[in-house]
Amino acid sequence: MRRTVLGILAALLLLSTTACSFSTKDPNYVPPEPLPPLEQLKPVPVTEQTSLAAGNDVTAFVTPDRNIVCAMTSARGGHLNVPYEPNSYSDSANNKFAVVPVVHCELAAYPKPEVDDVADDCGGTGLGYLGGTVLLTPDSAVYGSCRSGVTQMEAEFGPKGSKDGPVSQLRELSEGQNIERNGLRCSAYNSGVACGNVSGGVAFFVSREGYQLVSDGGKTVRGSLKKLS
Repeated sequence: MRRTVLGILAALLLLSTTACSFSTKDPNYVPPEPLPPLEQLKPVPVTEQTSLAAGNDVTAFVTPDRNIVCAMTSARGGHLNVPYEPNSYSDSANNKFAVVPVVHCELAAYPKPEVDDVADDCGGTGLGYLGGTVLLTPDSAVYGSCRSGVTQMEAEFGPKGSKDGPVSQLRELSEGQNIERNGLRCSAYNSGVACGNVSGGVAFFVSREGYQLVSDGGKTVRGSLKKLS
């Protein structure tokens, strides 16, 4: 009887030792770099996520961390149709301008624009060109803009934000989700958002840590992030 008990205990001990596995962190492991914006956007499905519709022919979304809001929308003569900022897009005076598909994004926390990426002299003053916004058209991607004060995203989800407003009413585009509208695509990944015109080789990636602007058929990459490719 005693031998039987000892045998059972030995078998259980052997089973427990063989069933357990231990893993140790490899100090030399280097995680793979995230895909460049255009490479990330190429496999995006060509279907629109209608659940993100924000009315008035706009598809808008916010990232789960409430740091980035984007509108896949249109522009007329520089006037944007966005659901989270007051705008004059619908004014009859703008009917003479062509309607252009665009993506506009705002950030609550964001990097400064690089000197070479400042795209406006702000009425000749050279002052007031700030980060926190990005605009994609079919043939260009621009980070930053001339403004005074904070963006709507900062007003709601910045350090002193209200946490209540038009952005808070929008649906999330979760990490790994993709969307396309009017030939422009967006993807949420690497704690940021990439949007682009894949066929035209124009794109951007933006996050709280930095941004990239891709142009010239994907040949030129500018911004405050290291080139990912």
